[in-house]
Amino acid sequence: MDKVIKDVGDIQSRLLDHRPVINAEVRYFVREFEEKRGYRESRLLDNLNKMVHETNKQMLPTNVDDMNQQLSDVIKRLEAANHMAERVQQRELEEQQGNQLQANVEKLKEDTAEFLKEQQRLKEKMDEEHAKAVQELSTRFSEKKKDLAQYSVI
Repeated sequence: MDKVIKDVGDIQSRLLDHRPVINAEVRYFVREFEEKRGYRESRLLDNLNKMVHETNKQMLPTNVDDMNQQLSDVIKRLEAANHMAERVQQRELEEQQGNQLQANVEKLKEDTAEFLKEQQRLKEKMDEEHAKAVQELSTRFSEKKKDLAQYSVI
């Protein structure tokens, strides 16, 4: 039984244990890229990294300055456009208020004319009533005068 277990263990390690194969592949990879090529890729990547850093140091300040200049120009243009829009809006508001004021003045003129007509009509009515009252009082006064004249003649 021990022999069977040992054989099964050997078969399992050969089928499922890949460490020896992987170790061999890693050694081949390291030998291929480090030893045979003499760290050529590493040096190329280091040189490329240095070039990128130098380019960033040189180009970044000029690009930032250019962007700041362009942004300040854009801000000035936006402020000018905003100012112009505010002026147009103010003019429209003034025109709208002027039109509304003109409409209110016209309405007030119409209301005043109607009020004056009504006052004139009421005045005429009062004058008629006053004339009637004066006429009645005159008639009464003349009748009282006649009655008084009758009593004084007797």
